[in-house]
Amino acid sequence: MLLEKTYIEVSGQKVPVKVYRERRRSIRFYIGKSGAIMRLPSHLPHDLQQKEWLRFCDWVKKKMASKEGGENLFGKTYQDGDTLTVGSRQYLLKIENTDNKTHSGKIEAGKIISLRLAGNSNELQRKKATQHLLSRLVAQDFKPAITRRVMELNHLHFRKTVNSVNLKYNRSNWGSCSTKGNLNLSTCLLFAPDDVIDYVILHELAHLVEMNHSPRFWALVEAAMPDYKEKKKWLRDNWQKCVF
Repeated sequence: MLLEKTYIEVSGQKVPVKVYRERRRSIRFYIGKSGAIMRLPSHLPHDLQQKEWLRFCDWVKKKMASKEGGENLFGKTYQDGDTLTVGSRQYLLKIENTDNKTHSGKIEAGKIISLRLAGNSNELQRKKATQHLLSRLVAQDFKPAITRRVMELNHLHFRKTVNSVNLKYNRSNWGSCSTKGNLNLSTCLLFAPDDVIDYVILHELAHLVEMNHSPRFWALVEAAMPDYKEKKKWLRDNWQKCVF
């Protein structure tokens, strides 16, 4: 049961926090894709819950102080001249702070991504703008190949109508599929190996047949990719590597 949904402020940034109380023996702290999570045994007395909360706050602050912990939640920090590697593609980053009031970016010849950041924004705003601009520009570059792969896998295994394929900056899930045949894939998925990307595509295409996660749905996925559980495990174990 979700006991509390709040945040902990670390160096001026709000870290989303969820506290669960459930049937378990141990106490667990960890960083998920959307924030820090604490899981408590349901029988734990209130005073001990408060004690664990204070310990959890200290743990979160220490975790966020590390490079890995900060990147997991807030994304990476980029400098002018950095190289961004997404799958087998590499991009040289040109980042400029300007007097403009808005952020903008474009991909130039030779896989150069040029970002022009608004000078009136603070460091956190520039960081978020950089992440979203990079995601959008990389999505433009990858979309033709991803769309072709969706159509190939659909033709091989399902032969259903695919209305559109979209790449969006989404950290809450890897993909989604509507009843109208619109497939949405997270740009974070582009950091995964090709066979893992194929698994997510097949997963969403299977929803064109079964809009649920019933045994019949998983049978469709397994028929198309017998080792799909290995790909699920890769995503579960490596999601923190898939972030802009």
